[in-house]
Amino acid sequence: MKSATTTLHEQLARQCGVFMSRPKEPNFFSDDENYAKGFGWYASFFAGAGEDLLLGESSTHYTKLPTYPHTVERMVGALSRVKLIYVMRHPIDRLTSHYLHEVTVGRISVGLEEAIERHPELVDYGRYSMQLEPYLRVYGPQSVLPLFFDRLVQRPAQELQRLGRFLGLQEPLRWDHALKPQNVGRERMGSSPLRDALVRAPVLSALRRTLIPRHWAEGLKSLWKVRRDPPPVPSGLSDRLRELFDRDLARLGSWLGVSLDCDSFHEVAGTHPPSWRQFNLDPCRHHRR
Repeated sequence: MKSATTTLHEQLARQCGVFMSRPKEPNFFSDDENYAKGFGWYASFFAGAGEDLLLGESSTHYTKLPTYPHTVERMVGALSRVKLIYVMRHPIDRLTSHYLHEVTVGRISVGLEEAIERHPELVDYGRYSMQLEPYLRVYGPQSVLPLFFDRLVQRPAQELQRLGRFLGLQEPLRWDHALKPQNVGRERMGSSPLRDALVRAPVLSALRRTLIPRHWAEGLKSLWKVRRDPPPVPSGLSDRLRELFDRDLARLGSWLGVSLDCDSFHEVAGTHPPSWRQFNLDPCRHHRR
């Protein structure tokens, strides 16, 4: 979440040999109410795909432990082989962007420090080794591609080609530089119950997708955008967050064969295309629930 997943989804949707879901986040394996709708409902998001296309979606709920604890077991039960892509940005940057998102949509109305106390998921979703471990256990590191947000921003074409090789595509993937960054955190749309009701109404939603050109739709969205920057993190809170995240980053770094903490994150993420080097899991380790 808040790590260029929407931009990457749209870039992949423009590639030959790939079909990406609409909407981008079905959240099928994570959300109980969606999983209860059955596999026919999930398959409907890929109904327009051809026979030989790779099918993809970008549900950020799949790495939101402990909020959605059954995701991996459901996925393993349905999909024996998958390719998983996980994008990571500096965990404190991710946290403040996530906080801004929640404030913008009206789910959080308190300051950053109080929000972290009330909503521990703001921290938990940035514990990358914790989020990755269940997938690495069941699918193996060969099925999980780690990406750093910094390299994706600085070297998008190279990282997309690396992603294509991971997917086993014959033709190199090409970054569409004409596509602007999507769903930028500081340009989130503000809360509007009336707008949301109209957008989510099944009949109106189908008409909108059919009759309104995409560039018109984006123009309408801009009317509701709230342009705000993430808040600064007070020094005392920053120190506490660094201590929390550094333990997780050290474990992640050991798997990637690099020394990693909050202080070194941007440098490492900008210079090293991450790959699994010394992957080792403690079989007795249990996640906090």
